[in-house]
Amino acid sequence: MKVNLFINNEDVTTEHYDEVKDPGRLSEVVGYIARGDANHIDAAVQSGHRAFQSWSQTSLEERMSILLKSAEEIERNAFFIASVTAKENGILLGRTVDEVKLGLMDMRNMIEMAPSAFQKRIIEDEGGWVSIVKRPMGVIACIVPWNAPIILTLQKITPILLAGNPIVVKPSPTASMGVVTLLRTMAKFFPPGVINVVPGGGDVGSALTSHPLVRKISFTGGGNTAVTIMKSAAETLKGVHFELGGNDPAIVLDDADLNEVAPKIVEGAFRRTGQFCFAIKRVYVPYSMYEEFYEKVCELSDSYKIGYQLNEETTMGPINNQLQYQRISELIDRLEESGANLVKLGKVLEPENWDNGYYLQPVVVRDVDPNAEIVICEQFGPVLPLIPYHTEEEVIQMANNSEFGLGSSIWSSDFDRALSVANQIEAGMTFINGHGQTLLGSKYIPFGGIKQSGIGREKSIEVFDEFIEYHGINFHKKNNVC
Repeated sequence: MKVNLFINNEDVTTEHYDEVKDPGRLSEVVGYIARGDANHIDAAVQSGHRAFQSWSQTSLEERMSILLKSAEEIERNAFFIASVTAKENGILLGRTVDEVKLGLMDMRNMIEMAPSAFQKRIIEDEGGWVSIVKRPMGVIACIVPWNAPIILTLQKITPILLAGNPIVVKPSPTASMGVVTLLRTMAKFFPPGVINVVPGGGDVGSALTSHPLVRKISFTGGGNTAVTIMKSAAETLKGVHFELGGNDPAIVLDDADLNEVAPKIVEGAFRRTGQFCFAIKRVYVPYSMYEEFYEKVCELSDSYKIGYQLNEETTMGPINNQLQYQRISELIDRLEESGANLVKLGKVLEPENWDNGYYLQPVVVRDVDPNAEIVICEQFGPVLPLIPYHTEEEVIQMANNSEFGLGSSIWSSDFDRALSVANQIEAGMTFINGHGQTLLGSKYIPFGGIKQSGIGREKSIEVFDEFIEYHGINFHKKNNVC
């Protein structure tokens, strides 16, 4: 499979194509992805800028209709898009199919909310008349990561396009093929120039974030990259919209039913091999329940079947890329060298293929110091520390002692008690007796974090304000200027 750039509704070939290897079968080449450069970024941004003149003037009803048609087309091609994505990013095929479906659900939720989000406000009294309108901004740069590229692309671009903005998307170098396939599937319904995609490395990202015609940058990824983007954006006073990493705490209260809680916590930690921003990264357990909880977590973790992501028996696939695999492996090595009490679990499905992919076993670490590296970092992999505590006051303080503040979860048999603790947690989102959003939460909760976990929100009706400008018109009925 050979995938080109996509600019102004046309495939664009380049001199350079990067080989894409399967992270679960490193000996196999999935395909070849075109590598863009600064000139391609300029062409894409210019294309979007030209399209802005007409796209921004189309009615909201027309934009909604186009997005609904593109959602139907994505649905028809969902399995193919998921297959391409799973082969390049290593996430289980079944979960990637679900990711496409969830992305479409988010897409349709935001289309449904758009009329309310863009209502014009008219205020009038005897002295004056005021109109407040929400207008599109211009070309928006979208930079999406490798771990959940389809759903993150859809939830990012949907409000941007509904608001009347064109986009230039830069996918991750290790998960570009699925994103380009997705956006080409959508683009046939849009005017030329509204959707543009330029894969590439850091030079492409720099060219995009510094381009003078880009009005805002929407980025999902790591904090270090966000700092670089923010510096680049400052040169032309661009707005930034960041959904960054997390170090989500799960707090088990002493009235929790461990038989119900433990399976959900393990799933919340090891889903996607631990490679998602709001995964459970650290678990706080009362001393009185610690041994029982540890045994249950180990038993559940040991049931994972580690193997190739397209194998139907597999329940934990590989790490996405070499850099991330090396980072997590070195973290585990340091834990072992420090004498930490850890256990590697899970069943290896294909031992003969173990060294032909970026495979890691789930690791549970017990008796962890609250200030240990594994507790304060974002591991972004299948390593779970369990930290004991004595009192609610103590655990709330430990949970909040972090530079991150994305998600969090409270586990209890008493809703009122759990809610009281939840209200004291420093995070953008707190879940009770689950880790992730319900269908209702996915529609209405603004997704994002505080502190170094982000700037701005995604999903929900609040997301539209991230990608509009306000225009106020004031008619003077009388000479009463303030």
